[in-house]
Amino acid sequence: MVDVSQHELVPEHTVLEEEALEEVLSEYDIDRTDLPKIKRNDSALPDEAEIGDVIKIVRNSRTTDEAIIYRLVVE
Repeated sequence: MVDVSQHELVPEHTVLEEEALEEVLSEYDIDRTDLPKIKRNDSALPDEAEIGDVIKIVRNSRTTDEAIIYRLVVE
């Protein structure tokens, strides 16, 4: 079986540590629940991701080299 999360076209997904999460939330002046959502069964998520975690997604970008996006894991 193929591991989709390791495919070259899938951007890097990592679980954000609480300390880093607090910095992001205060920088944007938002709550965790204000973040866009990602379903727990998304095949690109790391195995250790649990409901309520925030995922940092690093995508390639033509204009800024990298684009960083945050998503809240939901059921």
